[in-house]
Amino acid sequence: MTELLTKETFLEKVFNYEKNKEWKFEGDLPCIIDFYADWCGPCKMIAPVLEALSEEYKGKINIYKIDTEVERELAAAFAIRSIPSMLFCPKESEPQMANGALPKQELERIIKEVLKVEN
Repeated sequence: MTELLTKETFLEKVFNYEKNKEWKFEGDLPCIIDFYADWCGPCKMIAPVLEALSEEYKGKINIYKIDTEVERELAAAFAIRSIPSMLFCPKESEPQMANGALPKQELERIIKEVLKVEN
């Protein structure tokens, strides 16, 4: 299951940008964060793909969603200008951002190459 994040849960589970200037991942598992809005067509298209990936990679990665209409501060903190935008957060290295509704194969490639997770 994908999990909806608020600013509070984001600070706790991903990155506390109020405490740390440098990136410091707070999570136990690498994660994908989907920045979306309810009115966004491509966001709706990718939602079932992310749900499927959350099942396939259960226990290996977390998949979170952030509603940019509700969590405007988080969207601004990551300079989200187009949605869907996805932030890929590996455990040990810098996060990477991708824009657009990526196909499942591309997401699997990023999970393997950026998050360093094999299924």
